[in-house]
Amino acid sequence: MNKQHKEEITYDVIYADPPWRYSFSKSKSRKIENHYPTMTVSDICGLRVPAKDNSVLYLWTTAPKLLEGLKVMDAWGFSYKSQAVWDKKRQGMGYWFRGQHEILLVGTKGKFSPPEPSDRKPSVFEFNRGKHSKKPDEIRQLIKDWFPRAIRLEMFCRQPACGWDVFGNEVDGIELMER
Repeated sequence: MNKQHKEEITYDVIYADPPWRYSFSKSKSRKIENHYPTMTVSDICGLRVPAKDNSVLYLWTTAPKLLEGLKVMDAWGFSYKSQAVWDKKRQGMGYWFRGQHEILLVGTKGKFSPPEPSDRKPSVFEFNRGKHSKKPDEIRQLIKDWFPRAIRLEMFCRQPACGWDVFGNEVDGIELMER
């Protein structure tokens, strides 16, 4: 897909996994930047997200970045509604606790209806952890199934999926402007 400017299209569904910057790694070998470039919270907040006036945001964050995730959600114009947790079934790094989960925040802009009651899932998803920072494909597919006619954007995407426009430094997708 060729690069498009945000003014050309807006999205009903935004699915985002920002490259959070962590500043507490005690070892250079454990730094996130060994895997991919990260962004500051203010840089993430400064992106113009091409969301429709009535849209939904699914935003990945971690326990240490929960407040930053809520700040990003607000900066992008979304109001917090709920969250789900991905149980990775294997513990990872951590200082207070060895992290075994990630948080998927849900926010809306304007009026946007949740999935039909019969389609709503429990708030804890159990999928094995894969490659560093890769989110379960099942979550993206679930969102697509909930909103099959929606125009969808996956932000900070690494590998495109059918039915989604993409933005990220590892894919050829849309171009986001700064505010």
